[in-house]
Amino acid sequence: MSAPRAATASRRPRAPRRRPAVPLWRRRTVVAVVLTAAVSGALGGAWGLWRTGWVDRVAGAATQRALGLSARAGFRVDDVLVLGRHETAKADLLRAVGLDRGAPILAFDPALVRARVEKLPWVRRARVERRLPDTILLRIDERQPLAVWQHQGRYRLIGRDGTVITERGLDRFAGLPLVVGAGAPDRAAALVDMLATQPDLARRVRAAVRVGGRRWNLRMANGTDVRLPADDPAAAWARLAEAERRHGLLARDPVVVDLRLPDRLILRLPLAGSDDPPGGRQET
Repeated sequence: MSAPRAATASRRPRAPRRRPAVPLWRRRTVVAVVLTAAVSGALGGAWGLWRTGWVDRVAGAATQRALGLSARAGFRVDDVLVLGRHETAKADLLRAVGLDRGAPILAFDPALVRARVEKLPWVRRARVERRLPDTILLRIDERQPLAVWQHQGRYRLIGRDGTVITERGLDRFAGLPLVVGAGAPDRAAALVDMLATQPDLARRVRAAVRVGGRRWNLRMANGTDVRLPADDPAAAWARLAEAERRHGLLARDPVVVDLRLPDRLILRLPLAGSDDPPGGRQET
């Protein structure tokens, strides 16, 4: 077997290797242009889908599926705890909450429910909380009845803020003051507070009539009309209480006690032996 032939010629020097060209699709400027075009196209397509309602429909369906899954996982309404309810009807309250037992609790919007509950006539303020996984806590502060309002032949129960609470079942509120006339509810709280400063005399008041939107006339148990001034009625009320303690004015059964002048008290007495309107006048 013959030996291999020795190489007689030196190797030819290699030419410098040329760096392969970067493909067009990998160049940064081209990538930027392509991405910009793609994003623009996607946004444009999304906007078109949004305008047609497709996104809403798909999102709505996805939300419903997610809520259904959450309810099956235990995030559902099993209990509605209510604190502070005395007068508000349970059915009205549950209707305002608007969720049935077993409904997804994550679909519950506390702010929306609070707004609905606070529209109920007895509710002054409400606080609504989600207690995950399965409980809704509802705390309500109810309005305190202040007076019965008579106007245009109708009787309504009102609260301290003048809000009409109800027209039903007023018999059990017969012990509350009766206020009469347009605008009476807005000023009733101030009147009741003023009358309470003279409790013995206040117990003899049967009704308060708003006059001209400015002042009050009080109808007493003996039929006397007490005319309070528009300015500083509390001072006039205190004057009447003092005069009653000292002189027993109302024992004379005056038809009118006029307190509208700050420096005097005017009594109008009935005619002797007559039930007609007053013919006499006495100042004290």
